[in-house]
Amino acid sequence: MQLDEQHDASELRDLIAQVSPVGVAGQPKNLIFAADGPKHRMVLSDAINNDVQVVANADFCLVYDRPLDAGGLTWRQLTEWWADREGLSGWTDDKVSQSLYARLGQSLNDAEMVILRRYSQRYVDVGADIPALIPQVYLHYDPYTRRELGPRSSALPRQRMDFLLLFPNRIRVVIELDGKQHYADEKTHIADSRRYAGMVAEDRQLRLRGYEVYRFGGAELEDRDAAAALLDDFFVRLANRYQH
Repeated sequence: MQLDEQHDASELRDLIAQVSPVGVAGQPKNLIFAADGPKHRMVLSDAINNDVQVVANADFCLVYDRPLDAGGLTWRQLTEWWADREGLSGWTDDKVSQSLYARLGQSLNDAEMVILRRYSQRYVDVGADIPALIPQVYLHYDPYTRRELGPRSSALPRQRMDFLLLFPNRIRVVIELDGKQHYADEKTHIADSRRYAGMVAEDRQLRLRGYEVYRFGGAELEDRDAAAALLDDFFVRLANRYQH
């Protein structure tokens, strides 16, 4: 009987592990996002504490400089930070939100804006205390460009994520929108198996580190009405999965 109970308990733990997100180990320390111009340059101002400082092109990216913990990052927290950063103390919450939304949109193309627009409607419908959808977040950072590295070397793969959501309990959700550049040769526009393999290999690494990755194909968002319904349903189900 005792062996049976131990076996049942083991099966239950395995089942919980399969259906329950584990989250990412450690706490987020640096959040650099919404780049809309030349690549920024940054240095380690304290290499022991891993403190980074943007020293060039700082005007073309946003750096969230408040402590981040296991509670995630909500739209309310992000707008409060934006109001302080921009000196908008006399503005209404709606005006601050609109200002931040406009700035985030500057870092996105038309298709990516469809995703931001649909998720932003949730701030109106559900409230500002849901995770913020953060665009163009740096995951890796290589100070050198591909041109500087030369043909025999390559920069780190996927330095930026299209979108990131920081849920409570260390859950980090990555949303990617895949246009042709993700799976086709840049010059010939013919499907490139190596390019695709590199993309899925990076996905595996992210998932093994605890990130959850969700991808949309560009063709899914071509019909704007259908895309709105698709995204609305996805975001509701995403919230049900990760918010407890």
